[in-house]
Amino acid sequence: MCRADLEPAVNHLHESESMPPKPKSKSAAKKERRPKRKICTFCADRLEAIDYKDQGRLRKYISERGKILPRRISGNCASHQRALTVAVKRARVIAFLPFVVQ
Repeated sequence: MCRADLEPAVNHLHESESMPPKPKSKSAAKKERRPKRKICTFCADRLEAIDYKDQGRLRKYISERGKILPRRISGNCASHQRALTVAVKRARVIAFLPFVVQ
């Protein structure tokens, strides 16, 4: 005879206890925290070109330390983010914008 036949099955949980609920998967947690997608302000305003001389508009896309804000934070589309980067770099060379904010 097998030993399993002699001994009854052992249940570690009491009859009144139930299994604890499973934690949500990591992918489900990421979907819950996803913020609303920002729209590209250049597409919304229907601007054809980003001008390096427009200091007011370019300053919105520069951080406190003088760095260009990334696309995921600024909400720009890829083509306008590339054009914005070129415009900011041109404005820095001509001294419209500072390289480093003091």
